[in-house]
Amino acid sequence: MVEETPWQQALRYANRANPYPFYEELRKTPVARQPDGTYVVSTYREIVTLLHDPRVSSDPRKCPAPVAAQEEGSAEPVAEPIREALTEPNIITCDPPEHDRDRRMMTPHFVGPPHSPHLISDLEPEIHRLVDGLLDGMRGKNRIDAVDDFAYPLPVTVICKVLGVPLEDEPRFHHWIETALDALDFGPEAASEEIQSRLAGGRQAVQEFGQFAAELLDRYAQQPGPGMLSAMVNEDGPEGRMSKGVLASNALLLIFAGHETTVNLIAHSVLTLLRHPEAFEKLRRRPELIVPGVEELLRFESSVQFWHTRSAVEDIDIAGTTIPKGAPIFLAYGSANRDPERFTDPDELDLERRNNQHLGFSQGIHFCFGAPLARLEVQIAVGEFVRRVQNPRLVEDPPPYRHNQIFRGPRHVLVDIGGIRD
Repeated sequence: MVEETPWQQALRYANRANPYPFYEELRKTPVARQPDGTYVVSTYREIVTLLHDPRVSSDPRKCPAPVAAQEEGSAEPVAEPIREALTEPNIITCDPPEHDRDRRMMTPHFVGPPHSPHLISDLEPEIHRLVDGLLDGMRGKNRIDAVDDFAYPLPVTVICKVLGVPLEDEPRFHHWIETALDALDFGPEAASEEIQSRLAGGRQAVQEFGQFAAELLDRYAQQPGPGMLSAMVNEDGPEGRMSKGVLASNALLLIFAGHETTVNLIAHSVLTLLRHPEAFEKLRRRPELIVPGVEELLRFESSVQFWHTRSAVEDIDIAGTTIPKGAPIFLAYGSANRDPERFTDPDELDLERRNNQHLGFSQGIHFCFGAPLARLEVQIAVGEFVRRVQNPRLVEDPPPYRHNQIFRGPRHVLVDIGGIRD
């Protein structure tokens, strides 16, 4: 039996709750070629270098899928239903100048500047209201699920409001997203019958999700309404309009990324603080630490563990390795954020960590589009949870994790509580 690489071990579901020992081993070879021909980059300096290197493409059309190294007898990788179903690019799967144009067209409608500089900050009262309502709903309960009762409802409600997606459609797209993500596997278990059986469902889910987005955009084209999607459909700016297909692809991205990663971040933040009661109490005593605290939580438990659509468009020499032209590149953010060459005591939680330039939102031209909104949501949600929830105690540690490896997060976080403060 061929011994698995540290990367393959990190991707196994049994290690989802704690991939960090495998990342530590992986960092001994900063750029490591895998049996399927993928190059995994695991150290902070090398990842930052590649994030700013124009020889690295984010367009999967230039590298459709990892190509197995046939001379090593590797199996072909499992197909990715999301990539297969999205025939048009979005801002995270294209390169300049296409990327720059589309991001310029989208930015004013989502993060505000330069046309609406207060777009995100104006959401603060609404986010506070939603968080207060969720916590008020826990009154009288002895046990809560920090995912289902708290981490999920907030960001999905906010992103629906921002985009103009009817909240009553949430159960439909939640099902499609979960089905597609459960069919996505990059590890040694990808060829299992269980994962193979999910592929057809994943493809269908993405296709139905895409049809839903296209129909919503058509509706707004005929009758403009509130939110970003309607504004983009009806915009006649100096650069024209996005094509219908590109607009639909970006709409899917915004609906998905606008809540999925924030759910994981809130859930992991609660989980991490309950594992570190001294940090929980410190934050309760000093609520002003919520801003640097959220940055540390972003570093400590990265919502996006790695990204997988990049490839080399030329040979790249880095860290003593040559990544050949055409090779897929996986950037392991979760490993880089625990790199001791960049962060002092990286496995320690430090709410006052200085110079915390983590990769929780990536870097470079693909820096997370929704970072300002995510930061605001998590600061309010985690700050109020710490302030108002009395005597919270984890029921199960580690909790059960979701299957997906990229968007790593707990499926449930059961917490016994002593009550809810006003």
